[in-house]
Amino acid sequence: MTAVSVRTLEAKSFDEPDEKRRPPKTQVDVVTLGDATLARFTFEPGWRWSETVKTVVNTDTCQVNHVGICTAGTLTVVMEDKTQATISPGHAYTIPAGHDAWVEGGEAFVGYEVMSAATFAKPA
Repeated sequence: MTAVSVRTLEAKSFDEPDEKRRPPKTQVDVVTLGDATLARFTFEPGWRWSETVKTVVNTDTCQVNHVGICTAGTLTVVMEDKTQATISPGHAYTIPAGHDAWVEGGEAFVGYEVMSAATFAKPA
């Protein structure tokens, strides 16, 4: 991961993001603070990467690395080698490229990410 240099005091709201990405059942709200890009991911119940974001990026699995924290909902991630993990509120997580994921249950998943914010759910 590239080091980020902080030169100015800034604060921005994810409720007024610099960029919005809206594939089906997906909300990605992106803010940029100096050299850092952060995102709030909101995935609706029934969301599955291979049925939603895949339609935008056109890869067989998610090819983005993720580093974040879950604040609501539950997400299950399965790697190409079938390794699987479930992420719930309060969990910090890392997810390497080469995975599918889906929301468990009837509550939206909300995660805040730093590593994938600049590229996740951007059209190919």
